Amino acid sequence: MITLLLMIGAYLIGSISFAVVVSKFYGLDDPRTYGSGNPGATNVLRSGNKGAAIWTLIGDAFKGWLAVFLVDHFQQQLGLGYQADQAIALVAVAVFVGHLWPVFFKFVGGKGVATALGVLLALNLWLGVATLVTWLVVAYAFRYSSLAALIASVFAPFYYGLLFGAEPQLAAVLAMSGLLIWRHAKNIANLIAGKESRIGSKAKKKA
Repeated sequence: MITLLLMIGAYLIGSISFAVVVSKFYGLDDPRTYGSGNPGATNVLRSGNKGAAIWTLIGDAFKGWLAVFLVDHFQQQLGLGYQADQAIALVAVAVFVGHLWPVFFKFVGGKGVATALGVLLALNLWLGVATLVTWLVVAYAFRYSSLAALIASVFAPFYYGLLFGAEPQLAAVLAMSGLLIWRHAKNIANLIAGKESRIGSKAKKKA
């Protein structure tokens, strides 16, 4: 029961869409109405407001980190015992799913890159750093946020397995990677067709 309650709490935390909240605070258009229509930091950047994009990135990463950190840090007080590893893994997936399908925003969420990073940083600092460096290298080389996210999502489970082996959290990382790749299906098609927008490209209003 406690694990289920923790998952619900994590899902609700994940359902806070910082792209929408921050954009409203800055007086910007709803990020779901322009560019890719994705409520995430990359699309907010297309508004031309770098500050809003940075705060969106920080907020989305922080909520992923917070949900996992709280369960990990207070696992004894919560009485999780030998089920702690499984609970942490389930909470990691729940906060990520909350970002993808947020209950507060009619289940229209982002693709989960920043939130996944926050989760990975909470699971292990070096795991998160290795995945972030992978994203940065690919993004710098090719200027495609989606391509960087796809490659980083493939490497994240590899990094986890290399560091810790087949622990319960590895299943959570694999699940997040799979969902993230699935959410990028349109981007994959655009990359193949040479139509994908590069980082920093200007936003276009959705029809």
